[in-house]
Amino acid sequence: MSGDTTVSIYYGPLSWFKEQLRKKRCAGLLDIVYERDEANRRYTHVVEGREVSTPDEPAPRPKRVVAESSDYASLNEHVITNFAGLVRSISPEHLHLHNPPSHVHEQLERAFATDVKRYEYPVVTRDTLVRFRDGFAGHLVGQAAVKESLLAALYPLTTRRRTKPVVLMFYGPSGVGKTETAHFVNGLLGGTLMRKQFSMFHNDKFASYLFGGTHSEASFARDLLDRESGVILIDEFDKANSVFHSAFYQLFDGGVFEDKNYRVQLGPSLIICTSNYGTEDEIRRALGDALYSRFDSLVRFKPLSKDEIRQVIDRLVDDRFRKLVSDEQERLEPSELKTMLYPLADKSGNVRKLGKVVDEVISLKLVRAVLSDVPQANEEPEPEGAA
Repeated sequence: MSGDTTVSIYYGPLSWFKEQLRKKRCAGLLDIVYERDEANRRYTHVVEGREVSTPDEPAPRPKRVVAESSDYASLNEHVITNFAGLVRSISPEHLHLHNPPSHVHEQLERAFATDVKRYEYPVVTRDTLVRFRDGFAGHLVGQAAVKESLLAALYPLTTRRRTKPVVLMFYGPSGVGKTETAHFVNGLLGGTLMRKQFSMFHNDKFASYLFGGTHSEASFARDLLDRESGVILIDEFDKANSVFHSAFYQLFDGGVFEDKNYRVQLGPSLIICTSNYGTEDEIRRALGDALYSRFDSLVRFKPLSKDEIRQVIDRLVDDRFRKLVSDEQERLEPSELKTMLYPLADKSGNVRKLGKVVDEVISLKLVRAVLSDVPQANEEPEPEGAA
């Protein structure tokens, strides 16, 4: 150990980290580094015969210095490599670090008295199961089998013996409630859902995102550390190239995710992967036995029946109508809108597309009603007193 600097390392969401330091005045690590770099770039020009000004007194020792998880990306690689040396040169009384890279943590533990604090993520309880059971029908039309499957899958998270995540695969056609169900479960626990869409990653940067690149690059591990929620949603898991499947073995097995820069221990959280696979055999063939066997449960979402699609239309119209202002509501009749939209039950079971169609129909009705009150520019106004 060296020096009398004490170090506190915080692992968890940024909002929680800031709350821990809310009543403490802290100097930013980046501000100190930038000021030091600026001072090192200054040159003193001495003119013969003129008095040389004395340099400013050294800055007082900082009492508290803080760095957030996004700050490390702004530091050069050599600074990260010798982070303990940077801390010694600044010599703060107390250093507060939020989600630092693993090698920064290891350096500081060897050099300074170090305290580690971890955020307690919201967990599934038996009360969560009750609220899920009672609220499911109000959030999702149909899918009764999904409710039962999920209740069984979530139960292990309510026991003390569960120390790793429950990993689920939601599969079935698009727009039948897979993502909405993940949002519903997360809403019962609280916090902003961590959602990653794998369809957006189709280049070589995805490899560095998953396996770790330079410390300044975005990474899945750092996003896991920064998350607020106990639910992790990996949308469109089937769109990820199979070469990346090995990145999830340890995460799905024991709740540990590690790359070149970070190490994350998830604990009893919930990981939900969504896909458009049609059957369990299709999932096994696409993912291979090594990854397929690591899912705790495969939850099938069925296509919606015509009657269920009509129920969805009813809910969508009622929801959109409630959000309109009073003068807009006066121009519409919800029952007429529903009757007009019911034929869609024969064409589409995609709730996401239905929502867009409902929005379009309502907007078209409203704009026609508004424009009907305004005469066209080429129309001649009627003369006063005309019958």
